[in-house]
Amino acid sequence: MMKAEPSRVRRYLQGLQDKITAALEAEDGAARFREDRWERPEGGGGATRVLEGGALFEKAAVAFSQVQGTTLPPAATARRPALAGQPWEAYGVSLVLHPANPHVPTCHANVRFLVAGRDGPTPVWWFGGGWDLTPYYGYAEDAVHWHRTAQAAVAPFGAGLHARFKAACDEYFFLRHRGESRGIGGLFFDDFDELGFEPSFALLQAVGDSFLDAYLPIVRRRRNAAFGERERTHQLRRRGRYVEFNLLQDRGTLFGLQSGGRTESILISLPPLVRWDYGAAPAPGTPEAQLLETFLKPRDWLAPSP
Repeated sequence: MMKAEPSRVRRYLQGLQDKITAALEAEDGAARFREDRWERPEGGGGATRVLEGGALFEKAAVAFSQVQGTTLPPAATARRPALAGQPWEAYGVSLVLHPANPHVPTCHANVRFLVAGRDGPTPVWWFGGGWDLTPYYGYAEDAVHWHRTAQAAVAPFGAGLHARFKAACDEYFFLRHRGESRGIGGLFFDDFDELGFEPSFALLQAVGDSFLDAYLPIVRRRRNAAFGERERTHQLRRRGRYVEFNLLQDRGTLFGLQSGGRTESILISLPPLVRWDYGAAPAPGTPEAQLLETFLKPRDWLAPSP
C-alpha cells in the first residue's frame, strides 16, 4: 500500500497558491490577479492566476495544477527509465514574478509532487521544487538574505541538504549555450523521496512557506529605486536570457509540452516585454558589466565576506 497521501499534498498546494497570491496583491497595491480555471482532456486541471500592469509587477503568475496521464513523458523518465509507459499524476504550484523596476529581481519558485503507477502494486512518488533569483543589478545584501533564508528553510532536514540543493540550483539554472548563469540561484531539488513521505513532504512545505520571507524584503528595499532608459534596456535584454533558458532547457516546460499540457499555462513564465539586440554587451566598468563578470558567478553567499 502506498504510504504517500496525494490529497494532503493537493490541499497544501492550493492553500499555498492562495497565500502567495494574497501577499503579492497586497504588496503590489494597484492590480489584482485574475483566475483562469481549466480542465485537461486527459485528466485533471488547474487554476492559473495572472496579475498584469501593476504598480510593482509588470507581470506575476502563480499557477496550481493537478494533471494526470497514461504515459510519463520523456522529461520525467530520463532518470527513471523503468517508469516509461507508466500512468502518472502530478501536482504543483509554480510562479514567476517579473517586476517593472529593473532594481527588483525577477523570481521563480516551484513546488511539485509526482506519482507514477499509482494504482499498481509498487507506486513510485517523489517531490521537487525550489526557488531562484534573477537580479538585473547586483546587491550583495539581497543575495545574502536570499541564501540565508534558503539555508534556514532546509536546515532542519539534514546538515548537507542546503549545500547540495544550492549546488544543484547553480548547475541547473546555467545557460549552457551562453556560458552564463541565469541568476544567483537558491534551492533546487528533484526526484526527492529519500526521507520517506512525511519528512519529504515537510521539506516541500518548508521550501514553499519560506518563499515570501526570502523575496518580499528584497522587493521592499528596491521597488522605489530610480531608473531610466539605460536600466530598462538592460533589464529587457537580460529577460531575453530568461526566455532562452525556459524554452531551451527547463525540464518543467519540456514536461508540460511533452505531456500535452495547456500551452497558455505552461508559458506564463515568459515576461511581457523582452529584447534581443545583436551583439549587445554592457560597457566595461558599469554596473551592468559587473553583474555578468562577478555577481552572477556561483559563490558561497553565506561566507563571512561574499
